[in-house]
Amino acid sequence: MAKIIAIANQKGGVGKTTTSINLAAGLAYSKNRVLLVDFDPQGNSTSGIGCEITQNDSTVYEALFSISNVKECIKQLKRPPLDVLPANINLSAAELEIAQVEQNRECLLKNVLNEVRDDYDYIIIDCPPSLGLLNTNALTAADSVLIPVQCEFYALEGITQLLQTIRLVQKIFNPNLKIEGVLLTMYDARTKLSAEVSQEIRKHFKERTYRTYIPRNIKLSEAPGMGLSIFDYDVTSEGAKAYVNLSREVIENNTKEETVTNG
Repeated sequence: MAKIIAIANQKGGVGKTTTSINLAAGLAYSKNRVLLVDFDPQGNSTSGIGCEITQNDSTVYEALFSISNVKECIKQLKRPPLDVLPANINLSAAELEIAQVEQNRECLLKNVLNEVRDDYDYIIIDCPPSLGLLNTNALTAADSVLIPVQCEFYALEGITQLLQTIRLVQKIFNPNLKIEGVLLTMYDARTKLSAEVSQEIRKHFKERTYRTYIPRNIKLSEAPGMGLSIFDYDVTSEGAKAYVNLSREVIENNTKEETVTNG
């Protein structure tokens, strides 16, 4: 049964989609069965990983409202070797439509993913940069949340709102939701600011902060424009090395959890 990880931060531009794409690709290249769920109406994970969809293709929107079966909506990629549940602009209407659902509206995505959960080892959800009903659906469906944090002023302030939302979801919809980890992104080793933010985050989140940080790297910025993961664009880049290390940490943490659960 898949471990479901939501990549969430209501702030835009923190490396959320970059992390969704490249963590999913890193896990897939480590011989795991992976589903990447694009749950952002901008559809950046879909295009950024090279998943092409036409107007006639069914997406996560159709799956969410039972217009299409989720298995009909999933696209299979060869490079990286993973599956994608794509999104397009139709998803932007979903927030209003979910609000009109009278019962269990927070569980729509959870119900969709339960149908395919046994087919994968990991399901990665790229969440929208907001704290509305789409995000609540993602957090209700997830086992854990990975929070990318850009190394900038007010980094911690940006997380505060998200943590409040996580606590609310834990209290009402998903008591088992955990924080998977906090990931430092756009780290620049040459600046004092990056070092200070890193220190502050590690002090606040302790061992829940990943050892790996994602550096500022031009190749990471270029890859999605070509519809490629960093591993398919430039496997020798610093960005690729960082996401290899992150993938290993996620697998290592999951193995530890399974050992504790089964032990």
